Amino acid sequence: MVKIGIVGVGFMGVTHYKAFEKVKGAKVTAIFTRNPKKLRGDWRQVQGNFGGSGGMHSLAGVHCHDTIDALLADDAVDLVDICLPTHLHPESTLDAFRAGKHVLLEKPISLELAEADRMMRAAKKARRHFLVAHVLRFFPEFALIKELADSGRFGRIQAAHFKRIISKPAWKNPREIARMGGPAIDLHIHDADFVQYLFGMPSSVTTQGVVRRSGLVEHLNTHYHFERALRAISAEAGWLSQQACPFEHGYDVYFEGAALKFNSSWGKAPVLLTADGKSVSPRLPGKDAFVAELQEAVDVIGGRKKGKSILAAESARNSLNLCLTEIRSAQVGRNVKVKKG
Repeated sequence: MVKIGIVGVGFMGVTHYKAFEKVKGAKVTAIFTRNPKKLRGDWRQVQGNFGGSGGMHSLAGVHCHDTIDALLADDAVDLVDICLPTHLHPESTLDAFRAGKHVLLEKPISLELAEADRMMRAAKKARRHFLVAHVLRFFPEFALIKELADSGRFGRIQAAHFKRIISKPAWKNPREIARMGGPAIDLHIHDADFVQYLFGMPSSVTTQGVVRRSGLVEHLNTHYHFERALRAISAEAGWLSQQACPFEHGYDVYFEGAALKFNSSWGKAPVLLTADGKSVSPRLPGKDAFVAELQEAVDVIGGRKKGKSILAAESARNSLNLCLTEIRSAQVGRNVKVKKG
């Protein structure tokens, strides 16, 4: 049994807590929050961009800590699940490794590559697993792309476009925006991560964007260039939508023998267009992305998953590297090479 300590009881911490109830071989044994109401299991004020409120929870048998140090010192914790704001990721992760804990960290890994490298070195020194929760890889609508690509059923992917657009969060202030990395990291990193998950790291990117005087990229459209690969891959993201459409994500993927289309605003599953003129709804792999993601982490920590995990920190670092390169391209207005390592 892998014993879980959740650090941070915000929207993602609550989401993970609920999902762990369905994960085999795992048990939440501790939580950390400074909020007295949350320590008593009153999570009704916790809300995010999907689902309802956090609700009320009985925390009987769960060690409830009001300092992170207390949770890290808790012998009832094997894996620390860090669900804190991004600017707190490096310090909390390093403290967890010093305490001898394994770490599952919410995306993005950090805001700077130097911080990501420092965290990865600490994991290696502590001989502990370091996983980063890029959950889009487990969303059934997106896992379907990977499944079809790996199977070769419709040939190779020739072109693809990914889209992730929100309305600007009214509750964000400039300081909070800087701490989260802005939409080009906090939002777009989902699709940047999925691009490199499917195709590997591109050699360079060309990004056009809506760039404010501060350098903040509020909307971007990126073309990914791959050496010796005849593909047309692009993605767009930003927060220029309006409240009537507060969130949408989706894609158009063109295989040699079929096209796969999806947009969350449709309210229905992806559509597969085949060469014989048919339009079908393909079977989706899996159901609950968060349960699948957390099951992967628990299987790694519990020794049931061998080999490199798709949640490995190295991959998350690549995704951050890609986003930072796209931001640079948008700011300077030209193609920028993706630095290796």
